[in-house]
Amino acid sequence: MTHLFKIGITICAAAFVGFITDRKAETSADVPGYPIEAVPIKDVKITDEFWLPIIKRVQEKTIPYAIKKCADEGRLDNFLIAGGKMKGSVKGQMPFDDTDVYKIIEGASNSLISNPNPKLEKTLDSIIAIIKIGQEKDGYLTTWRTINPAKPPAPWVKVVKGERWEYMNMSHEDYNAGHLYEAAAVHFKATGKRNFLDIALKNADLFVKTFGDGPGKRKNVPGHQIIETGLIKLYDITGKKEYLELSRFFLDNRGHHEHRESFGEYAQDSIPVIDQKEAVGHAVRATYMYAGMTDIAAIYKDEAYKKAVNALWHNMTEKKTYLTGGIGAIHWGERFSTNYHLPNLTAYNETCAAIGSVYWNNRMFNLTGDVKYNDVIERTLYNAVISGISLTGTEFFYPNPLESDGEFDFNRGACTRSGWFDCSCCPTNLIRFIPALPGMIYATQKDTLYVNQYMSNTAKAIVGDRKIQLAQKTQYPWNGNVSVSIDPNQESRFSVKFRVPGWARNEVLPGDLYTFANEQTAVPTISINGTKSDVKITDGYFTITRNWKKGDVVTLDFPMEVRQVKANPKVEEDREKFAIEYGPLVYAVEEKDNVGGIGNFGLSKNTKFTRTQMPQMLGGIFTIEAENRGKKFTAIPYYAWSNRGANEMKVWLHKIPE
Repeated sequence: MTHLFKIGITICAAAFVGFITDRKAETSADVPGYPIEAVPIKDVKITDEFWLPIIKRVQEKTIPYAIKKCADEGRLDNFLIAGGKMKGSVKGQMPFDDTDVYKIIEGASNSLISNPNPKLEKTLDSIIAIIKIGQEKDGYLTTWRTINPAKPPAPWVKVVKGERWEYMNMSHEDYNAGHLYEAAAVHFKATGKRNFLDIALKNADLFVKTFGDGPGKRKNVPGHQIIETGLIKLYDITGKKEYLELSRFFLDNRGHHEHRESFGEYAQDSIPVIDQKEAVGHAVRATYMYAGMTDIAAIYKDEAYKKAVNALWHNMTEKKTYLTGGIGAIHWGERFSTNYHLPNLTAYNETCAAIGSVYWNNRMFNLTGDVKYNDVIERTLYNAVISGISLTGTEFFYPNPLESDGEFDFNRGACTRSGWFDCSCCPTNLIRFIPALPGMIYATQKDTLYVNQYMSNTAKAIVGDRKIQLAQKTQYPWNGNVSVSIDPNQESRFSVKFRVPGWARNEVLPGDLYTFANEQTAVPTISINGTKSDVKITDGYFTITRNWKKGDVVTLDFPMEVRQVKANPKVEEDREKFAIEYGPLVYAVEEKDNVGGIGNFGLSKNTKFTRTQMPQMLGGIFTIEAENRGKKFTAIPYYAWSNRGANEMKVWLHKIPE
């Protein structure tokens, strides 16, 4: 590893580092065309007792751990071998191993935006220099094919002539490019350096030259989507319309097979995207594609695309989403199942799919301002996303089931968390995602500020032409009291929309897939400068429009109590069962806390619950103790399970007659 970085540093020192004249990446949203823009990462500082340790753990432990793993397993060597600086055959087992390196750079760059670190930045420069070695002269960059095009690392990649692009369904040349573009855009935003961006632009120009509607161009579409959103990120930085047009070409031509083979339903390629109404196939491919479709809907104001993503969102959320926010029920193909088929023990719920869902829901919110998308984001963040990373930051879940018998090796050969995988897309996706979390808290639209997520932070935002300082204080998700100070640079009138979480409005998820067994009678309240306001919840928000002045403080109270949830009867496996929630957190019963196993535990409407703060347990949690007919058991937050080895776990407990 040291040898590799020495090579990189030497090359990097000689590299030209310039700037794009129009630094759009500093001043615009990640994607143009959306009416609502996020308050960017650089303007939000997390101080939260729940989220800051998670972010810091990724920054301080997971990123260096993953860099070492990539070095030890040959992911960096592959770029040197491809560029002729080392001898050897391709290392690793996946045709997309290059993307692990790109995602680490993206996550580290997101970290640099909020937490500058010269040592980390220098390390990234070294890695980028190594990547550059592996790029071919015309911009092509997929190391396994450059090293030996006749011998892919995975047996499921077909090789006929050993040519580029010949089996795009599984070759992942386009997927590699997409993650390259996404990472390069963030790195440029974080550092202002062009060393990684130039690699990405050279590759993107090759794609523009190779694919599209023009004479002699290939009509193929990507096998694994993400290049679509990556191209749009490059378009936003450069203004080069060819990138945007190619992104749309790739989407417009899915489901059209006149000049190519069909990748089928698995890759969302059986029918045109604007005709798709049901979430099918590989769940990660799907959410990345839906995110790209939403970008096109926003940029082109395309109603057909907007109609399609709306239909797909309703199907996925209302018929194919787990209580945790996880998606993708089936191990085989990492895919969606049929409507309402949501098995628990064999649930897949890939961590990458949960992250993809958040990316997509965030875009849907930026397009519409509808509260429901942030409700889904919240549920997914607190349950399906952070369950994927251990409390140490160095063990991971690829799938995230809602039940474990302590024996079924659901986690790619293990029945507990693993330190790495032959396919390590999930650990590196967590790395790229979690440091970006500060950019999902606030958003603006003209004279309106949205407060979307609740966690302690300080921030600055521009609403209209006003500069505003914000400070949020809360112990969310352990209680629902939130204080938000709003300090404009001068007294002025504008609106602030505070999201009232779905669970506080007696809604588990949008739709009727899940419902609370009993409604919470205590209602959310909002006060301004200590005086309770009579403003009503409208469309899921407390909306306050007033002349704001320095020192104004809004206090929100979202009453929390232990709730029981039941599933739609169409979800066969969850019939006559209840699950436990508290605020946004789903709870699970784990064998480790319950002597004698968990098989006989059940719930009724009369079950009594007690919450207990356990600051030394699992990083600091509140447990829930339940008592029913003399039987007692303890539940922990779902995200924290399997941090103490393999054992039984259940989210859904059988119903006990009253």
